[in-house]
Amino acid sequence: MADIEMEEDHPRLILHNFLTEDECKELEFIHKSCSTIGYRPNVFSTTLSHLIATNSAHLIIPFLPIRDRLKEKVEETFGCEYELVTEFTGLISWSRGASIGWHSDDNRPYLKQRDFTAVCYLNSYGKDFEGGLFHFQDGEPKTIAPMVRDAVIYTADGRNTHSVDEVTSGERLTLTLWFSRDSSHDEDAKLILLLEENVLHKSNNVPWSLLPLPASDNMYWFTPHQTSNQDIGFDIRLGRLHALGFDVYYYRDMNFGSDLSEILMEPMQLARQDQLLDHKFVNVLHSLQVAQFYFWEGCKSQAFTNEVQSGKAVRLSRSQSEKITQVGVNSDIMLCVRPVQLGGVFYKISWTAIGIV
Repeated sequence: MADIEMEEDHPRLILHNFLTEDECKELEFIHKSCSTIGYRPNVFSTTLSHLIATNSAHLIIPFLPIRDRLKEKVEETFGCEYELVTEFTGLISWSRGASIGWHSDDNRPYLKQRDFTAVCYLNSYGKDFEGGLFHFQDGEPKTIAPMVRDAVIYTADGRNTHSVDEVTSGERLTLTLWFSRDSSHDEDAKLILLLEENVLHKSNNVPWSLLPLPASDNMYWFTPHQTSNQDIGFDIRLGRLHALGFDVYYYRDMNFGSDLSEILMEPMQLARQDQLLDHKFVNVLHSLQVAQFYFWEGCKSQAFTNEVQSGKAVRLSRSQSEKITQVGVNSDIMLCVRPVQLGGVFYKISWTAIGIV
């Protein structure tokens, strides 16, 4: 791991090949399976608290060794051994149109607890996305072109004011952490409380389940920042399924009063072209996690082919084809009109590409 030497006036360090390829792919799988709308326009995020809230706490496990390595490296680099707690851990992706101007990571009163930042790049500039270059206002290196497996660590104060160029295509994916000397902002203590509450809320009469429970529908509803109409956008779970080549099949007939949020919580199946997978999913988030798992493992379309050959996928009947929810007609994530507003057109939605994969 080759590190670029740190400047005294602008404390920062570039860590090449800090992560393994497998770690990057696994975190990408988690993000594309679980992400919600982020804190800025055209940004998506996956936080550890969100994984707990959606009954996906087991997906926190891959983060833990990476967090420990990063915290040790930050403490070693900046001479603060055994002083830091992890304040925040999250996967953040920037799609087309996302950017941020000059700022430091402690630039708000409610962010003053942040002492150090670590950003790990999970995909590469020029291959997986265009735009999205990272710039420091002063010092060297001045510009960082994100490369998969690399990480950058720096102080979160004004000595490392930075910006990110607008992403022009693709999806720029990072693992971002902040560290604090203030133990009252320890993320782990808050996560343990959430886990305890989650366990207490489960009924003793219900078997333990690792099946996901989707969050509020609004957390998945993406509205492009250039439109003021909140009903124009798309559900990112449906969008990501479409990017993998899947349509969605629900058992009950839709009508003009159908509510999208209720529909997406219902059991469903996946279809590709004229074939319907035999497997039944408890909700759309469950189907997305399973589909993304196959792609993470490199099975991709071969897994679907195997299902067809083994008889676990059958040809769609005419009536089933009519009930299929078409999740788009282009190869990218799409734009649609919220189906709950248009009733019966939920059967076949017309989409416009906005440019993330």
